[in-house]
Amino acid sequence: MNTLAQSTQSPLWTVRLEPGEHWSGVMRRGISLRLTALEQGANLSALMYNFEQLSERYNMPDTLKAHHTAFLTTGCVCYSDMGRILCSITADSCGWHDTICGLSDAAMVAERFGPSRFQEQRNQAHKNGRDSMLNELGKYGLGKRDLVANINFFSRVTADEDGALHFDAEHCRAGAWVDLRFEMHTLLVLSTCPHPLDPNTQYQPRAVSLTASRTAAVVSQDPCRIRCPENTRGFQNTERVFLT
Repeated sequence: MNTLAQSTQSPLWTVRLEPGEHWSGVMRRGISLRLTALEQGANLSALMYNFEQLSERYNMPDTLKAHHTAFLTTGCVCYSDMGRILCSITADSCGWHDTICGLSDAAMVAERFGPSRFQEQRNQAHKNGRDSMLNELGKYGLGKRDLVANINFFSRVTADEDGALHFDAEHCRAGAWVDLRFEMHTLLVLSTCPHPLDPNTQYQPRAVSLTASRTAAVVSQDPCRIRCPENTRGFQNTERVFLT
């Protein structure tokens, strides 16, 4: 288990995301959110935007370059395309979260699991990550042009020497969790649809819970802040936005 810091505050609220559900909400600066996989094999796709200026959003290339890594875990931060920090990963029982494989789409889901329609199957109809995200983004005046590379929490994908990607079906255990500390007022958009590389031949999304709490202010020697020089500059850029 990788742990840097966890909030000791009582929870502000808890939400259960059902299998195949999508969700969005505003996470204010100073709030921590624990994501918990309620079932083995869960995947939680996430997009992030500066709520006060929605054109600023999570930037996967800058996030990975700053940390010299292809995945996220404790001590990593999620950069916006303006060089500011949307959130920090302060604790993580999972150890690896996919950043490169994107979302499933309707064609992919139909090819893999067969046709499915809400008219017949209602809430059991097969959903896909792309349309789920678009449904939530539409609530804020955002659309297809605002889809960017997402994070797939609880999923591990590795590459072999030939560059082929391999999904680790045993990576996410029931009860696995990760703590996000929000450094900006952030629009968080989530989907529990299966990872696009999940080899499961049955459509089987899994439930995830969200628990929000207040967290202490970031100190000068915060492990996420001092992990690398880029993070130190990112925190400085972020803090200037909130000077009064």
